[in-house]
Amino acid sequence: MAGRQARNDRLRAALEGGLARIMAAHSPLSATLAEEAGFDGAWASGFKLSALLGLPDVSLVSMAQHLEMVRAMAWRTRLPIVADIDTGFGNAVNVVHAVRLYEEAGASAVVIEDKSFPKVTSLVAGGRQDLVRAEEFQGKVAAAVATRGDPGFLVVARTEALIAGLGQDEALRRARAYEEAGADLVLVHSKSRTPDEVEAFARAWDGRCGIVLVPTAYPQLDERRIRALGTVRMVIYGNHAIRAAVAAMKATFARIAAEGGIAGVEREIATVEEVFRLQRMDEVREIEARFLR
Repeated sequence: MAGRQARNDRLRAALEGGLARIMAAHSPLSATLAEEAGFDGAWASGFKLSALLGLPDVSLVSMAQHLEMVRAMAWRTRLPIVADIDTGFGNAVNVVHAVRLYEEAGASAVVIEDKSFPKVTSLVAGGRQDLVRAEEFQGKVAAAVATRGDPGFLVVARTEALIAGLGQDEALRRARAYEEAGADLVLVHSKSRTPDEVEAFARAWDGRCGIVLVPTAYPQLDERRIRALGTVRMVIYGNHAIRAAVAAMKATFARIAAEGGIAGVEREIATVEEVFRLQRMDEVREIEARFLR
């Protein structure tokens, strides 16, 4: 397990380098694969953990469940972890408790959104998207900033104003208020199938802190285009690991069922030896050779 300070410094360095690239993970295994692929951090996604547990992303996963995933990821990877804590599990009192625990567990940042609790996932068609008052959310941001032990632990304020259909002026108003409350970064999201809304927001942004984008709904927004905006400091690839896993498992299971055996899929899936490598079985053998007598 890498030290918390080292993780925080690594994430800060990625931000200062121009654009931190964060890949979503839902397990220590997927975080390890994100690290091997060269990403700057892992997004500990509430949506992905909900999917892994077979639950809708509507605040059904508890803080204890999500926190345990973050702690396990931090134990197995050196990547900085950006923890998606939804609405902060309640009001400012809950946020204080959460920030203490997530920082202790090894996260390098938390992302808190300005929806009401319980939330509904952002991109679902016709989903309820109720926001709390901006002043109330300012209190949550200020509580998170005041609670963190290391100033290098980032507090990211996520506004869902565009998701809720409230328009760019309201999104900018809220983002400015959250920066005023102490947010290190502001995340803005949109359910539009084109990146026009978030690009317009990024161009209009006049604050000091950087912007975070999650281009799930508009894959044409690549890193070249993001960098050209000038105000974006982090991009999060929000749910691709779980979607890739679902697609691969469905195809593999269907083929085994259709063919009545595993011979046809053997060359298309990871070897057992590769899984052993990711599990660090070599460390087990070393311990056995040293200590089992």
